[in-house]
Amino acid sequence: MIRCFDLFFSLLGLLLLWPVMLIVCILGYFDTGAPIFTQVRVGKKKQPFTLIKFRTMPPQTQSVATHLVGASSVTKLGGFLRKTKLDELPQLINVLKGEMSLVGPRPCLFNQEELIEEREKCGVLDVLPGITGLAQVNEIDMSTPQKLAEWDQRMIATMSLKNYFVYIVQTATGKGSGDRVK
Repeated sequence: MIRCFDLFFSLLGLLLLWPVMLIVCILGYFDTGAPIFTQVRVGKKKQPFTLIKFRTMPPQTQSVATHLVGASSVTKLGGFLRKTKLDELPQLINVLKGEMSLVGPRPCLFNQEELIEEREKCGVLDVLPGITGLAQVNEIDMSTPQKLAEWDQRMIATMSLKNYFVYIVQTATGKGSGDRVK
C-alpha cells in the first residue's frame, strides 16, 4: 500500500514541482556550474543506488557524511535549499524508480561503516531508504550511528499509513532540521 502512495505522490510532486525544479537547476548552474549532485548510497539489502539531489556545495567538496562537512562548504543558494529542503526534490525520481520511499531511513554512504553495521544489527537495511523519517523529524543525524539505527528501527516497527503521512507532513511543515552541517 505504501508503495502505491510513494508512486502517486512522487509522480504528483514531479508534475507539480517541475517549474520549481527548473528554476533551482538554472540558479544552481550559476551557483556551482553543476546543479545536480549524484552519489552512490546504500539501498535496501545493501544494494547500491545513485541518489539524486540538488547540489548545495561546490563540485570539488570531499564526499563525506554531511555532519563532517564545514558550514563554509555550503553555498548561499545551497543553504537556502537545505533550509527549505528543496535540495531533496530530485529524490522523487529515486522514489518513482523504486530505489527509495518517501518515508524510511535516510540512505547512508558506503564509507559510513559503523552506521551500516548498526543498521544491519537492527534490521534497518531490510527496507527501502527514504527521503524523511522519524529520526529526521526528531533531528537525529548520522553523527550518532547507534542512536540513529535505533530510531530507524523504531520507525520501521511502528510504520503505518498514519505515521507515513505524519512524517511527511512534519517534514513539509519544517519539523526537524535535516542533515546538520558543522
